[in-house]
Amino acid sequence: MGFRFASLWKAPAINPINRNSCTFTNHETTADHTTEKALSIPILNPLNVYGRVFLLSWWGFFVAFWSWYAFPPLLTETIKKDLNLSQADVANSNILALTAALIVRLVAGLACDRFGARWTFAAILLLGAIPTALAGTVTTHNGLVALRFFAGILGGSFIPCQVWTTGFFDKSVVGTANALTAGLGNAGSGVTYFLMPAIFNSLVQRQGLSESKAWRVAFVVPFILITATAIVMILTCPDTPTGRWSSRNRDIKRHLDMRDTFLTTKTTGNKHGNASSIDSGNDTVQLNSSQGHGHFIDTQAQEDDLLTAASWELVEKPTVKNSLGALCTLPTLTLLVVYFCSFGTELSVNSILGAYYAKNFPDLGQTGSGSWAAMFGLLNAIFRPAGGILADIIYRHTNSLWAKKALIHSLGIMLGVFLILVGIDDPNSKPMMFGLMTGMAFFDEAANGACFALVPHVRPTSNGRSNPA
Repeated sequence: MGFRFASLWKAPAINPINRNSCTFTNHETTADHTTEKALSIPILNPLNVYGRVFLLSWWGFFVAFWSWYAFPPLLTETIKKDLNLSQADVANSNILALTAALIVRLVAGLACDRFGARWTFAAILLLGAIPTALAGTVTTHNGLVALRFFAGILGGSFIPCQVWTTGFFDKSVVGTANALTAGLGNAGSGVTYFLMPAIFNSLVQRQGLSESKAWRVAFVVPFILITATAIVMILTCPDTPTGRWSSRNRDIKRHLDMRDTFLTTKTTGNKHGNASSIDSGNDTVQLNSSQGHGHFIDTQAQEDDLLTAASWELVEKPTVKNSLGALCTLPTLTLLVVYFCSFGTELSVNSILGAYYAKNFPDLGQTGSGSWAAMFGLLNAIFRPAGGILADIIYRHTNSLWAKKALIHSLGIMLGVFLILVGIDDPNSKPMMFGLMTGMAFFDEAANGACFALVPHVRPTSNGRSNPA
């Protein structure tokens, strides 16, 4: 099934595996109610539940990253001067903000598998809104470090963003869906370099506030947006395509019941030599035993095939044993290392890029250096989805996970090349600097997007815990 523009707003076709009422046909099956994973992404249709989850996934991530990175654009000059900070103080606050995000991300994966991605997402937003609202109370270096540490909670929003999206979109399009939500959401770290100085300047020039008051009041804006987004998320969206997260275990019984119905209906069909398959849009899932070449040989083989296909979508309740099993596997650890290199690079660059530009190009000033630094984060909106889309295209044509892996590692190698070039040259020419940073942004952000095209294949029953973010 190729791309169609109508899929951007039409209700998506649904993968029929695990539906309450399965239709085994050779054409697309459109759900009459939201019960399964979507085979397309209704980006422009927030009235549809899949479109609404997609929208709030990236928007929640967007406002979280906006607030998380709200300090660096004003920290270079205004906040640094107001609080009498040294460069070491600024660096320490950046490190603590990143450290908190890493801790929250470790916990968020478990929380997603235990409570569901929607509630985990909303909880992170609401908890992160508290230090955002309290930003204006900071008067000392220690206060800044403590507040930025707790604001770092918002950096963990990426985990439920990706887990929630993965739960609603079929693996044939999940790379694109995850890359889009990640790319659009991560653009918040770039937009903040535009918005925070703009809000600050407006408060100073139009409202007549002093610089010391203006930067504090500016944080009220992201606080309001974060809180409102969390409330909308709770009130308007489901946990899973089938409804409440707490009821997901009943799906196991439903799969067993569906198996009995399936076997009864297909036994007659196979007397006439018909092979069994389920059309899932881009992929046709063949439910066949290892011996029959498309024909069921015995009841046990039929049961095993159907349950294997159905169990792909079930998430286990977290326990110590299955959590360790999810984390301590070579595929999970490999993906973790790759993502640590790509997204770790992005976080580090975002934290210091404005200050780096200000050092190499003093004529830019706080607003100018912030505006150019914003471009690195804003390119996420293009380059992250490009990585996921490219991974989906390659997988669609090769049907090989090795092709996805080769893409991810190739992008990572080129990222390393650009990092070395920037470090060695340390450009004092604006065209050279911005050209190298754009190239770095492509390979870095495309690698991030491609990683999440591989996640659904690693450990689907432990989606949150095996998530490398």
